[in-house]
Amino acid sequence: MNCIIIDDEKLARTILKTLCDDVDSLQVVGEFPNAMQAIKYLNENEVDLIFLDIHMPDFTGFDFVKTLKNPPSIVLTTSDSQFAIEAFQYECIVDYLLKPIAAERFKTAVTKAKKHQLISAKTEEQNAEKTYENDFYINIDRRLIKIDIPSIYLVEAKGDYIHIKTEDKNYTVHSTLKKIEEKLPESLFLKIHRSYIINLKKIIDIEDNSVLIKKDVIPVSRSKRPELMKRLDLL
Repeated sequence: MNCIIIDDEKLARTILKTLCDDVDSLQVVGEFPNAMQAIKYLNENEVDLIFLDIHMPDFTGFDFVKTLKNPPSIVLTTSDSQFAIEAFQYECIVDYLLKPIAAERFKTAVTKAKKHQLISAKTEEQNAEKTYENDFYINIDRRLIKIDIPSIYLVEAKGDYIHIKTEDKNYTVHSTLKKIEEKLPESLFLKIHRSYIINLKKIIDIEDNSVLIKKDVIPVSRSKRPELMKRLDLL
């Protein structure tokens, strides 16, 4: 996880940097003595985690949090315990560390931040699946036929036509693969070859450079294989 440290005390930043360096999954990409410098950095860069001091001159840690539109995970660092209840009113604040910070307690906070990231990512994926349209229409012989998107398991390009294969029926439409790809939700579908788009939920088997969907064996191009493997839920 990429992280930044915001604290007006240089010694506090040094201690936090040392603690971060002892955790393999953390990489400190910035240290800032005040919130304004951090805001300028975040306007151009994204981070996974922020270690944030509450008491800073002119701009408190809570003031800083309120400026963030899409805040990453935040761990507050402070010598003052009285703001703990207020801190956890913010969904993005995952832990509250009291100075001096013990190494084991610091690692616990990092673990909480990782869990928060996983939950946030899963929530975004679920929301993406909910927001796509469930169907679209195709024009065949002057008839508009509704296609249920989740029922599609394969789309194949052949010349100026595409074949849409669904659980119930197959259709041939005068169109391009690119055009139908724009209608299909990325959360369900992946273009694995210049001529094929597959429904990831319908995969039965994967062997070498091909996938089996229903009775169709579909080639996977070398450039698309890494993305395919990344998208699968592997044990």
